[in-house]
Amino acid sequence: MVDTVRGCVLLLDGTPDRRRGVLPNPTAHAVAGAHPRRFLAADAVDVVQLPAVEGPQSALAYLQHAAAVPGPLLVWVTGRLMVPARRGGELHLALSGSTPATVRYTGLPWAWLLRTLQAHAGPVLLMADLEADAAARPHVVNGAGSGELAGGVPLFGVVNPVPPVPAREAGPYTRALIEALQTGDPHAGPVLDVPTVHRRALLAAGPGPDTVPLQWGAPGPVLANVAAAARPHPQPEPRPAGGPAPLQPPASLQPPASLRQPEPAPVRPPDPGPAPAAAPVPAQDDLLPGILAAAHAGRHNEAAAMAAAGEQQALRHYGPDSPEAGLWVEVRADLARMAGDHSRAAELWMTAAAARFGRSGPADGEALAALKRAHYCWQHSGDQAHRLAPDLLALWERVPGGEGAAGHIRAHLQGAEENVPPTVAR
Repeated sequence: MVDTVRGCVLLLDGTPDRRRGVLPNPTAHAVAGAHPRRFLAADAVDVVQLPAVEGPQSALAYLQHAAAVPGPLLVWVTGRLMVPARRGGELHLALSGSTPATVRYTGLPWAWLLRTLQAHAGPVLLMADLEADAAARPHVVNGAGSGELAGGVPLFGVVNPVPPVPAREAGPYTRALIEALQTGDPHAGPVLDVPTVHRRALLAAGPGPDTVPLQWGAPGPVLANVAAAARPHPQPEPRPAGGPAPLQPPASLQPPASLRQPEPAPVRPPDPGPAPAAAPVPAQDDLLPGILAAAHAGRHNEAAAMAAAGEQQALRHYGPDSPEAGLWVEVRADLARMAGDHSRAAELWMTAAAARFGRSGPADGEALAALKRAHYCWQHSGDQAHRLAPDLLALWERVPGGEGAAGHIRAHLQGAEENVPPTVAR
């Protein structure tokens, strides 16, 4: 019996703004929406998303649990670094509600994060796309140069100044890094070289003069190369003449790149003539690089059309209720968000969440993640929010522990009703 290598991806959102509630910041949202399970070089992967963590002890508990998994560990941290206003000097990752005056008690000390990852038995990688306020920046610059910011843990990423206006889209480094991971390296083996991917993302992102790049340590086999997984494998010898070779179903649904192409039709005897081979169903990861490239270039209609074509092929071959078709709904939802159509994105994410609820129940982690993305897009849907609210509320009411989000929607509906001007009798 061969033991399965199990790894973990932990997405830690250090966003101090209370107004975001349980929802991730745009950078964290982009990472979570990119199906990070595919990025890890492991047979089985747990994905843990921590948006708007309340208190350092909670964040530490999740970190310790993730570090206990013996396989590869990828921790992707977004948000803001601060130092306490009084007795400053120690960097903290801001958590929900943190301010310079309270971060000493409400934020996660960066040293705690490093200590926990140092204890991990397997290969580990810490990726970061962070902001640092003016007080924290000198500590970041010094720590990045001396290696103290890494503490012996392989660390790659960037730290930028806090922007004057909160960003509405993911940071350019994260966008470029996600694209690099989703494209892979067709000339490399099954595991990506992290420094090479990091440099590729930096070059594509075009960091500003105040960006502090982070590169420290030599990671082990952590990042999977999807391009290697997508390479065609040697085909078996043709079968003797007779019945057609059966089509093989997908090996697994996690990661989507593992969807195998159907085997070619067998060689037929020359008398009846060769049988045409069935058209293969493109795996999602075969089409995603081109779709993302079009979206990032601003060709949103082209990207949406390509995604719709991929979805139609999945519908024809697997059916409307299949996980394969559901994955394309999620791709279209994120494309709508990138195009600024948040109401359409919310509708699609609700469709995806409902489908996942139907297959695996509302306690499923990815179903809940899809619902949170629907909620995020709903918050940005402007005058369409009232129309979308009832359907979103119905989904949250099915989720154990979803009372807070459901109450948020009910408050919106009540406020909208109270602000409706009275009708004038004629």
